[in-house]
Amino acid sequence: MQSQDVAPRPRPASAAAPGPVVDIEQAEAALVEHYPRLVRLAYLVLPPSLGRNRRVLTAHALTQRTLPRGRTSGDTAVLPAQKTAAESRDRDPGYAYVRLRVLRTALEAGRPLTFRAWPTRAQLPPLLPQVWGLRLFPRSGGADELALDQRLSALSAPGRAAFVLRGLERLADADVRKVLAAAGAENPAAALAEADKVSAGLAVNGPDEAAEADGPDGRYGLLASPEFDPCSLQARPTDLMRRRQHVKAAIAAAAAVAVCGALLGMPGDGWGPDGAAAPPYARNPAAQAALDPGRLTLVPAGAWESSARTDFSVWPARGELTGDKGLLRRALAVWARPGESVQVSATPGTPSGAPPGPPQLLYAGVVDQSRVVLLYDGLRIARYAEAKDGGTQGAALDFARVDGATGADASALVLGRTDGNVRYLTAPWVRTATVRDLLKAPAGTADDKAGAAGTTRLARSADGVTEPFASPAQQTGECRSWNVLELAGPTGTRLTTDLGELTPARLTSGRPGDPRDASAAAWSPLACSLAAARGQGVRAVNSWSYARQSLPDGSGDAEWLCTRADTWRGGGPRVLAQFHAPGQRYGAVAAKAENASACGSKDPHVLAGVLWKSVEGDWYLLAAGSKDTASIRATGGVSGAARSNLLAVRTEQGAQAALKGTLDSGREINGLR
Repeated sequence: MQSQDVAPRPRPASAAAPGPVVDIEQAEAALVEHYPRLVRLAYLVLPPSLGRNRRVLTAHALTQRTLPRGRTSGDTAVLPAQKTAAESRDRDPGYAYVRLRVLRTALEAGRPLTFRAWPTRAQLPPLLPQVWGLRLFPRSGGADELALDQRLSALSAPGRAAFVLRGLERLADADVRKVLAAAGAENPAAALAEADKVSAGLAVNGPDEAAEADGPDGRYGLLASPEFDPCSLQARPTDLMRRRQHVKAAIAAAAAVAVCGALLGMPGDGWGPDGAAAPPYARNPAAQAALDPGRLTLVPAGAWESSARTDFSVWPARGELTGDKGLLRRALAVWARPGESVQVSATPGTPSGAPPGPPQLLYAGVVDQSRVVLLYDGLRIARYAEAKDGGTQGAALDFARVDGATGADASALVLGRTDGNVRYLTAPWVRTATVRDLLKAPAGTADDKAGAAGTTRLARSADGVTEPFASPAQQTGECRSWNVLELAGPTGTRLTTDLGELTPARLTSGRPGDPRDASAAAWSPLACSLAAARGQGVRAVNSWSYARQSLPDGSGDAEWLCTRADTWRGGGPRVLAQFHAPGQRYGAVAAKAENASACGSKDPHVLAGVLWKSVEGDWYLLAAGSKDTASIRATGGVSGAARSNLLAVRTEQGAQAALKGTLDSGREINGLR
């Protein structure tokens, strides 16, 4: 549909062409004389989404700010002699100037706020005029006014401006285009096309009535309705209950500010001296230094090569975000004062308080969909993680105790776990990283070459970050695989496994007090028993083959093993005695205990028993102690004794027995239960 001009429109000249000079007195006179019309123009162009109250106040504020600061070029062209009141108004360069200023600021107010640019004054709520305790809005019109308002709300700001200039100001389409261009509209032609849609939508039923509606009393005549007059207003109170609540909250906030100000103004010992104690955390210089990312300890990349130490203190700072002061500041602040939305976890026995001073930065970078920071304060590893997009909702803070970690204990740290997979940051001295599935490694030999089955070489980044692989820490259900991380360095190859902590647990084998690095084959029959040690703060798990026993039916020799999981905190070790019958792929747990000294460096002894069924269907109580066990006796549901470290007594299914042993030194030990 072609745009329609409202008669009379005899003026060919543009109202936006350069014209006479306008001074402030001339602009003020035009503003005062035509103030209601200018405010109505601003009200109609402003977006209805502002709400009627703010739209009224904003329209008045924009109109009142249109006066120039001095003399300026006019905005109207020299037009023919005046013939009508409308032409007399439009011939006034002062009116044309303030109208253009009103239109320009109204279009600016309708633009959405963005983070890329500062908002203009027109886009912000008006400072003046202000009305407190009342809501102001124009008088309600009829159904036609409501329909027009709804259609205008669906237009863009330039589209509304085009409709208003055409209908309220009676400008020809050519003049409308020029005025919109001068006001900063990007596409005046598109704005006129939008206005045409409103004109078509508001046309009345018949052709004759539609033609009649083009006149001043038609669809454009609705623009003069009281519905769109921001100078003829109704007043209603605001939400009285909410206002009362806001007043109470303001009084409480003012009282809190007064109290806090009084407390901050108190001298250091105003509430009673604390002797030689330092000031509270917020005013403690050492604690404040711990929150400064510029005070973080950064170890040079090659420091570990010349140092006699092989612990976390010689790890260099790695990752692409080590220079991101904002990320580091957030990590330190959350460490000191984790908010309610922060997910905080710590291994058993690990304090989660603030660092005593500036910690050491180990890593800062992007890991999968998170930004991760690893920090070390000499006692603990702290891992801070936040969303990659910068949001702090759902931030996580994890702690792990690592005091006394050297060599193999400081060879890797968990960077992140996602979808059942785990990524590690390896020590700078690690040369290669390999994943081995213990359940696919042949059992019974310590030869690394024999463990080639189920082996995958891990790729690592230049910073030592491994590619992800399946973690046993998060697997549930039946134990079908158990991946371990094999790290090769200048002092040998070591096996570690993920037990749900920031630090992987080291796997060893041998007599307590003298363990050695284990092979995958040695741990293959025991792999699934590691599930009992998950989430316990385990530092190392040792496997000790303490006895071999010939079975009573002559079917072969069984192996007795003891596994002990020691923790970083020292307490809470877990001990398992396992019986491995010939021909069986995995061992069976014969006994277990927690906080027991058995199988440890301070008590390298163990005694355990199991009910075993022979091939012929006979049941036996089999028991075995470490080699320095001189005798074993069984009491209770089974009676029997042996003057050696092995015992085999025939019994019935389900029999219960208590075991006691005597060591070569004469000391008595109880069976592990």
